[in-house]
Amino acid sequence: MSKGICYIVGAGDNYGLDFVTKEPDYVIAADGGLSYLQSQGMAADLVIGDFDSIEKKPTHGNVLELNPEKDFTDMYEAINCGIKKGYECFHIYCGTGGRFDHTFANIQTLSYLSQQGKTGYLIDKDCIITTITNSSIVFDACCEGYISVYSYSDKSAGVCLKGLKYVYLENNELASICPMGVSNEFMGEESTISVADGTLVIIFPRRHKNNVRIVNNHDL
Repeated sequence: MSKGICYIVGAGDNYGLDFVTKEPDYVIAADGGLSYLQSQGMAADLVIGDFDSIEKKPTHGNVLELNPEKDFTDMYEAINCGIKKGYECFHIYCGTGGRFDHTFANIQTLSYLSQQGKTGYLIDKDCIITTITNSSIVFDACCEGYISVYSYSDKSAGVCLKGLKYVYLENNELASICPMGVSNEFMGEESTISVADGTLVIIFPRRHKNNVRIVNNHDL
């Protein structure tokens, strides 16, 4: 298991690659994401994709070419490469915008990660999307702005919100057909969202990407 971060850069809209790598981090370019990295003078450790969004197969020392007629997205395959290398935390850039079906597929991939006990953050222009499964997410007291919580599971049980403006959920249930958790707000104190049984999608301001951590419920 690696304690580093696996950064994955996709071929969606580029809202800025604001990360700096250090050992033992790992960078994967998913298909056209390689051009975004190259434009900022950033190196990829692995390039993966069917390369349908670029004119030709890239020249790189570590390329994994996929069949265009495949069951899974390039991003999903990139995630699995990171998992096989032992990474537990994934930061996904350029995985939104463009085609909405790919954005939604990436949210599904976040759920895939959290249901395996791993952490994934999908970095959008102004917000970050993440998921938690049978666990908790904790935000530092410095966080401000809006935060939204949705059930990805048909029903998510034992949902608790603490430290937010609206704490109407206390060991309660959220359903995937009801957007009850939209537009909550930080209140200048440490806040926690937890779920006992199910998967939640959580959206919060991008500027707080370093002020959040996902923990097991028994560690709270």
